Order: sequence, then structure tokens, then C-alpha cells
Amino acid sequence: MSVPLAVLRPEPGNAATVAGIRALGGEAIPLPLFAIVPLAWELPAEAHDALILTSANAVRHAGAGLAALAYLPVHAVGAATARAARDAGLRVVATGAGDGRALLDAARAAGVRRALLLTARDRAVAAHGVVATIRAVYAAVPTEPVGMDRLAGSVALVHSPRAAARLAALVADRGTTSVAAISPAAAMMLGNGWRAVAVAAMPSDPAVIAAGLALAGD
Repeated sequence: MSVPLAVLRPEPGNAATVAGIRALGGEAIPLPLFAIVPLAWELPAEAHDALILTSANAVRHAGAGLAALAYLPVHAVGAATARAARDAGLRVVATGAGDGRALLDAARAAGVRRALLLTARDRAVAAHGVVATIRAVYAAVPTEPVGMDRLAGSVALVHSPRAAARLAALVADRGTTSVAAISPAAAMMLGNGWRAVAVAAMPSDPAVIAAGLALAGD
């Protein structure tokens, strides 16, 4: 009997991760712990020299205001965010490897000095010298998960430190559940007592899946 991978990230990312697991022959349990909702926000009056996007959700939920920013060159955290930005009519000039801090460092090296960051209300990326303005355009709202009993004997995939902290808060009996975390920061939020914990080789969805499948095969 195969060990299933429990996917905790919100939609639409949850469905994409589930599809990726199944495409590799794995068994997936969709179990989102959050739902993404848009937030009201205002366009800044200040001038900026770049648009920083650390999640495709910022593109999906920014609404009509996004079109007014089409003149700004976009620095996207990863391939999925870059793809969403291009689909929205934005001009992507740099695509990172999934690490928000590294993206900001690279933007600074490229000459960016007054960037606008569109992000989540509970953002994972700290303030940075290249970011002049931050606008929260969406929020990940905790949901009441159904089927948490299915975590026993599975490998849970956590795509953020916040998801790791919520998983830790929800699961008291951890000894039968393994966890694949997207980053060391996410792994640190898990606490102790899990059957096993692995950190993805890089902060990307395919890498988290690979780490989860490796744990499932142990």
C-alpha cells in the first residue's frame, strides 16, 4: 500500500500540487488548511521602478488595479508567478528560483531601488531596502479542515512557515506523520515529534513533491 501525500496549500495551488503528485504515480490527499481571499487596496501615489511579485496569488487577486502597473518591469519569485504575470499582461524581466529574499537581493543587484511589492497580508518576505511600498492584496484565511484523520500514516507537504505552524497546532499525535517542508524556515515551525521531516532541495513545488515522495518511499 502506497503512502499518500497530504497537500495542505490553498487552492488553486492545491490542485496543481495534487496533479503533480499523481502525474508521478503518487497518491495525493487534498487537505487545504487555508483559503485565499482578495483584499481591498489602493494604488500608491509614489513613483516606482519595479514591481515585485512573490506569489501568483498576488496577480490573481490584485483586481483592476493591476492593469495600472503594467508599465513597471516585473521581478517574479518563480516560474508559476512569472507565468501568471505574463498572462495578466505584465512584462516580466526577471524570474527567481522560488526564494523571496534572493529575488529581492537580485533586484537590488539589477539596479532596482524603489520597488512596489504586492503580497499577502501575512507575508513571508521581510521588508527589504529595494522595496519602497508594500501593498497587501490578498490573505490566506484559515479554514476548518475536513479529514484530518487521514494525516495518520501520510506525508504532509507544507509550502510555507505559516502552514507548518498551523499543521503543528492542529496535530497532537505526530508520531505516524512525516512532513516535507519547502524551506528550513518552514521546517523550524513544525516543532518536534513527527515521524520524519525533510526539507526540499529548493523552495519550489516540484522540490517539495520530490521530498515528499522520498519520505513516502522510506
